[in-house]
Amino acid sequence: MISKATTKFLKSLQLKKYRRQERLFLVEGEKSVLEVLKSDFKVHQLLVTEKFMHDYAPEITPVKHDVVTEKMLASAGTFVTNNAALAVVEMKPNTPVEVSTGYTLVLDGVNDPGNLGTIIRTADWYGIRQIVASDETAEFYNPKVIAASKGSFCRVNVYYASLEKYLDEAGVPVYGAFMEGENIHEVKFAPSGILLLGNEARGISEKVMERVTCRITIPRYGAAESLNVAMATAIICDNITRFVR
Repeated sequence: MISKATTKFLKSLQLKKYRRQERLFLVEGEKSVLEVLKSDFKVHQLLVTEKFMHDYAPEITPVKHDVVTEKMLASAGTFVTNNAALAVVEMKPNTPVEVSTGYTLVLDGVNDPGNLGTIIRTADWYGIRQIVASDETAEFYNPKVIAASKGSFCRVNVYYASLEKYLDEAGVPVYGAFMEGENIHEVKFAPSGILLLGNEARGISEKVMERVTCRITIPRYGAAESLNVAMATAIICDNITRFVR
């Protein structure tokens, strides 16, 4: 059983203002909670159902936890139904990432949380461990981002920074995704580089666009106006991976 005050506190973490104030965020559902328990994130509080406790006792026991009902989990979190667990987790500092071997994703104003979460999951699939994002990009700790990443937020670092400064100092090719550009099937991708993607509606901003060394595009064969940015990320990452590996 949890108190009304605890429930109110947990619900407050659905809002960015209080997440920043408390330096805490929510992780919900069986898979994501198990992922965060195995990660280097510090779990502040854990709410679990009896079944989840029974199934994963070794993982849960070392962490401060309370056994609650599914109804309580749903009322405290953002999921309509949650039959497993909810974790309150400490945020990590916004630590700079250095350009390393391989590829880094750079996101310019990708402000849809679901898209950011899917991009994080895609990066994890293709072995990309770091993303650099503009301040206009959706917040990493938004519950929708965490949910859409399906646990990949534990393995992919997201650093918020001035993209102009970061790209100026990168020292590697910057491949920017545009509606018009070189066909990705014909691009000779460098062994290391940056894949830059822009806002879902407006694309890459002008100041950031100036730092692009190669404009690339996914060839269109049908009549669709555009591709979802998360889908485009996956297609381009697949082509980069096939070329450089």
